[in-house]
Amino acid sequence: MTVFPSLFISHGSPDTAIADTAAAAFMRRFAETMPKPKAIVVASAHFEVGGGVAVSADAKPETIHDFGGFDRALYEIHYDAPGAPALAEDIAAELTAAGFRAQAVHGRGFDHGTWVPLSLIYPDADIPVVQVSVDPTKDAAYHIALGQALAGLRERDVLVIGSGSFTHNLGEAFKLLRTGQRQAPVPGWVEDFVTWMDDRIRAGDIEALKRWRQQAPFAVENHPTDEHLMPLFVAIGAAIGRETRRFDAQALHSSQEFGVLSMDAYAFH
Repeated sequence: MTVFPSLFISHGSPDTAIADTAAAAFMRRFAETMPKPKAIVVASAHFEVGGGVAVSADAKPETIHDFGGFDRALYEIHYDAPGAPALAEDIAAELTAAGFRAQAVHGRGFDHGTWVPLSLIYPDADIPVVQVSVDPTKDAAYHIALGQALAGLRERDVLVIGSGSFTHNLGEAFKLLRTGQRQAPVPGWVEDFVTWMDDRIRAGDIEALKRWRQQAPFAVENHPTDEHLMPLFVAIGAAIGRETRRFDAQALHSSQEFGVLSMDAYAFH
């Protein structure tokens, strides 16, 4: 049996799937660093459900192209990994037992928060994948608790991934995305936020991380809305589990795109 770390991956712009970037190169190499899991559970920033948790339970999930205005090649990508209906039902039951309003749902395909990184990390699409929703109305503490309820999956040869973005000011990013300035300078307000978050993550300072919105410099500028940072807290919670209040973080990757998108990735043990 392999006890996998939980992961946080910044999936970036949808065209990360076909781009020649440092983040894409990292993802293409990453699977070489650990054993192959039996299944993957992804908490995606693009699977938002308020008031509860939805767990995707289709046997053959579709690929959702939930974006517009990109290279036609992106719309031709289909990530045909199977779902895992039985695992989804188990997860929904375990979340319910932990006090969450959770249910297995059908008709929910892979959004780009799931298929973009997985198409790079596991391009053979031969590992069953289940998606778990984030709640845009809830805070970091809620999503840490959600991750804690998923922690047992790591002892079942299941890889838990939080897929979001370390910084995500989409309005600022689109200004540069339209001009193709992927290597634009990084503003100080992005650097300050990234440094604060990275310091707290490496220190395992869970209480400060719960209060990131109040304490981190330029939190609003980097995350006008919360949903792209919440998968980070799911991944942290999955490492903490229910028996301990600490975690060890391993920084896997850091790069910036369009100046304001920080593509950091971490493994949590």
